Amino acid sequence: MSFTENQIKIINDAIKNSLKNKFKNYKPETNNMPFHYRLLGKDRMALYSFMQSLVSKFGNSIFEPVAVALGKLNFIEAKSQQVSGNKISEEAQKVIQQIMDSLITGQLDSNKIHEIDQIRNVCKSGALITVKPTKVDLQLRSLDGTLILIDIKTVKPNRGNFKEYKRTLLEWVAAVLSNNPEEKIKTAIAIPYNPYEPKPYERWTAKGMLDLKEEIYVANEFWDFLGGVGAYHALLDCFEKVGIELRPEIDKYFERFRNE
Repeated sequence: MSFTENQIKIINDAIKNSLKNKFKNYKPETNNMPFHYRLLGKDRMALYSFMQSLVSKFGNSIFEPVAVALGKLNFIEAKSQQVSGNKISEEAQKVIQQIMDSLITGQLDSNKIHEIDQIRNVCKSGALITVKPTKVDLQLRSLDGTLILIDIKTVKPNRGNFKEYKRTLLEWVAAVLSNNPEEKIKTAIAIPYNPYEPKPYERWTAKGMLDLKEEIYVANEFWDFLGGVGAYHALLDCFEKVGIELRPEIDKYFERFRNE
């Protein structure tokens, strides 16, 4: 697929605004590094520090707003940093722990559809417990009314991370269903790009813990899910064009550190 001119403008504006907000709120490291400064220059060190900060927070700073902009093209709604709910029933909490125990010990492989059914069956059973689940990075509402909650993650999580992610996805289900047991819901994690490309993404760390068909989107799977087949490569073109357009502005921004 290819984006329309208007869609390209919407996505480019999201990328530009995200990057400019990052510049606006960026504060370089204040550590004195006399040898580095004299060897490389303060402007290059400021750029290096900025790049480290940008890469570590790319999900919140760049990917989230771009995902929202892309999601709005094909979904009824697309929002970031939403709250799934603040109550989970006692029985749902027990079911979540049982699911986690089974997955951790390898007794079962994840079957998300079945897990949602298990939680739905007890979502109102027992007292409601106040909880504070992780905020939802990307909340979508599909044309068929399904609520889709996505956690955008680092590109190289380890198996321990996936245990935390899995519990979060199940807690989101329980929190949503405690408010509306009939809600059609899907929860998943997204990994924005494949660091191993052209080799396939190494999903072995998630195998067994996550339902690989239902709970994880990697690279083009994620962006094409949001914008349609081909959206991933069209989006890369948008990033490249914005980078070229903003390069003089970026260079000028870091020139000011040269004489400090």
